[in-house]
Amino acid sequence: MEVKIGVQHAPREIVIESGQTADEVRSAVESALAKDGTLLCLEDEHGRKILVPSDRVAYVEIGEQAARKVGFGAI
Repeated sequence: MEVKIGVQHAPREIVIESGQTADEVRSAVESALAKDGTLLCLEDEHGRKILVPSDRVAYVEIGEQAARKVGFGAI
């Protein structure tokens, strides 16, 4: 699942591939934005944790599940 996080006052967005489902990401975002002074915590496919202060989150885009590529060349 591709997740893009826009951060206020940052020129680039954070893009991660997460093993979490869309519902898990959505609930994590909703709970972080519901409380002041908390962190949005997501985990990527390699087990790394991404922490963003919830008051700095501009937007979160939850994409489709990434299809596994097979083969050596792009078709």
